[in-house]
Amino acid sequence: MAEATPGISYRQMANVALWRMDEDALNRAQATLVNFHHKMSLSSFWGDGSTSSSDGMRVQVGVSSLHADANPHYGSGKGATIYRFTSDQFSSFYTKVINTNARDAVHVIDGLLHHETDLNIEGHFTDTAGYTDSVFGLSHLLGFRFAPRLRDLTDSKLYTMDIMEDFEEIHTLFRGKINTKIIRDNFDDVLRLAHSIREGTVSGSLIMGKLGSYARQNKVSKTLSEIGRIEKTIFILDYILNESLRRRVQRGLNKGEAMNALAGAIFFGKHGELRERSLQDQLQRASALNIIINAISLWNTVYLTEAINHLKQNGELDEDLLPHVSPLAWEHINFLGEYKFDSISKTSLQSLPSLNIKAESPLA
Repeated sequence: MAEATPGISYRQMANVALWRMDEDALNRAQATLVNFHHKMSLSSFWGDGSTSSSDGMRVQVGVSSLHADANPHYGSGKGATIYRFTSDQFSSFYTKVINTNARDAVHVIDGLLHHETDLNIEGHFTDTAGYTDSVFGLSHLLGFRFAPRLRDLTDSKLYTMDIMEDFEEIHTLFRGKINTKIIRDNFDDVLRLAHSIREGTVSGSLIMGKLGSYARQNKVSKTLSEIGRIEKTIFILDYILNESLRRRVQRGLNKGEAMNALAGAIFFGKHGELRERSLQDQLQRASALNIIINAISLWNTVYLTEAINHLKQNGELDEDLLPHVSPLAWEHINFLGEYKFDSISKTSLQSLPSLNIKAESPLA
């Protein structure tokens, strides 16, 4: 890398990698990019920063590592999963490295609570692997609207508070009854748990993993599941009846998948494999990848704004199309060649290269 970076020696680069790229520094850099992108006027056409989605990106681990595991679904070899959170404005605000066989749902709460950006996330979308009854319950207690994409809806179990024998038309849909007694008896304990998670005393993924590992389900875990079943039943009924909700969920997940496609294109070094043995070093690489993703998204948004202003001046802009534009294109970016960093001069938006406008021929 030092050979492809004029003006920066191997010694300087190694010093930065070892002593400067700590988790706090990478999180601050990521938050700076996301916050700047959030304030741009064009970003408001894609969303207001109140919803997000999360999806895992499986990568091979090319060295022996305790944190790598095999998964036949992804072919041979051991790997890990980069679990990435994407806002509705095409910015990636949180990432972590998890076991490739771990259920995504355990890590949803961490990303919603512990990012350092100015985004005010209220709703979150995941695929089917990203939800459990406990996640529904904990998300509700923490003030998030949890909305997973559901498959096999006919197999989903709906719950009711009371027996619904008087409603013969829908009685067969509800195949379970909520245990309200356990909710009343343990609600204070569940609230204390939710407060501890929100305040960062304990991480959501850690406590969810602990609760799920007991041989017998304890009362707090059972109460969370019962609360979650209430929320899940309400959501499934809304999901079935509300086409607009289904489209919002699908649109949010499409943004996360587009983000993963960009990440795959960027992550070509070392053949797209993680070569770090420790989880901390793997997270450092995943966070650095996230910063590059946000830098590209921000760069594209800046120049899309310039292009939009140019079209406005010529009366050629249809603003109804702007919500369908994406800042995640990378065909115009050269990932190869030399990487130049100017640490002396500061660049502002006004000093960036002007928009490259090609005049159309009369026959075009």
